[in-house]
Amino acid sequence: MGEDAPVDGAPGGGIGRTFLRLGSTSFGGPIAHLGVFRTELVGRRGWLTDGQYADLVALGQFLPGPASSQVGMGVGLLRGGIGGSLRAWLGFTLTSAVLMIAAGLAVSVAPQAPSGLLAGLKAAAAAVVAQAVLAMARTLCRGWIRAGLAVLTAAVVLGLPTQWTPVAALATAGLAGMLLLRPEPVEPGATVAAPPMPGWVPVAALGVFVGLLVALPVAVRTWPGEWLTLVAGCYRAGALVFGGGHVVLPLLEQVAVGSGAIPEATFLAGYGLANAMPGPLFAFAGYLGAAAGGVLLGVACLVAVFLPGWLLVLAALGHWHRVSEDRRVRAALAGINAAVVGVLAAALWNPVITAGITSWPAAVLALTAFVALIWRRVPPQYVVLACAGIGWLLLG
Repeated sequence: MGEDAPVDGAPGGGIGRTFLRLGSTSFGGPIAHLGVFRTELVGRRGWLTDGQYADLVALGQFLPGPASSQVGMGVGLLRGGIGGSLRAWLGFTLTSAVLMIAAGLAVSVAPQAPSGLLAGLKAAAAAVVAQAVLAMARTLCRGWIRAGLAVLTAAVVLGLPTQWTPVAALATAGLAGMLLLRPEPVEPGATVAAPPMPGWVPVAALGVFVGLLVALPVAVRTWPGEWLTLVAGCYRAGALVFGGGHVVLPLLEQVAVGSGAIPEATFLAGYGLANAMPGPLFAFAGYLGAAAGGVLLGVACLVAVFLPGWLLVLAALGHWHRVSEDRRVRAALAGINAAVVGVLAAALWNPVITAGITSWPAAVLALTAFVALIWRRVPPQYVVLACAGIGWLLLG
């Protein structure tokens, strides 16, 4: 079972240490994280079988929220109950959270960063998001129906730029997928067992999830203020975005920039920086909060963006083995995933390109970075750091 096998028979032994190491060394976004997780948790430690791990990955794709983090939460929940899920999340998130909150605090203290450095980070953000759109389209938009859903979603999101448009588009795509798509039946295989927690927990978790989703917008209208607006917006983003990682970009942009909490240049530069960090990209919410209001707001935004994903894992994991075999559910998920590509493509154009690429040298740098990512397969963190350095030297 490896060096982090359960201690004295305790199922949760080693969860925090294992995920802290994974969160400190896993670069490249959720797809790369899931590959590292499989190597470590299935191959090296034997905590799960391949079938069980595939089941957890499917759950992470099905639920809104940070997909790779939710897989980690699920592993922690299965091995150590509710406490194990929290240790898995904290371990995986801690490194990137500290780094991103520190970066946000630095921006709030000294907002006038060198213009070239910002231009380089924005160029890197454009390249990384373009790579994500291409990679997701290849996987999630096979066939003309799915490709059409992606294109229509992008057009709607760009044509009707409101905070609820992406959510409505995803819901519509899910219904369209249920009606139009016919996924292949799955072979019943090894699935994850019910996690060790009291039976009332899933119902309570779902109730808290829905309650906060309804109550926080009401609270913002009743007690308007930057803190509550940002925290409520981060919770909404974490509760409603499918695909995790890069797909949270448009919702967080509406939260932080649309509310006037931070300027767009600061947002895009921070997003570029987030791609050079290990661990989950959702930790970018900590940067936004810290840039707008300091460390405490950074921590509050960080917790808010991850909380709905954790609540949904608690609510869903015990029933997932039954739901995952329903063809209608899988067809709806296929439609939603195709629309996710459209949402991200819309964000690539606005604001990533329109606001981030403001000169020909910056465009050339972004294109060069994209080529490095796609054809040379340079790891994203190195591309981001190189763009920041080149921008500082040449685009200032």
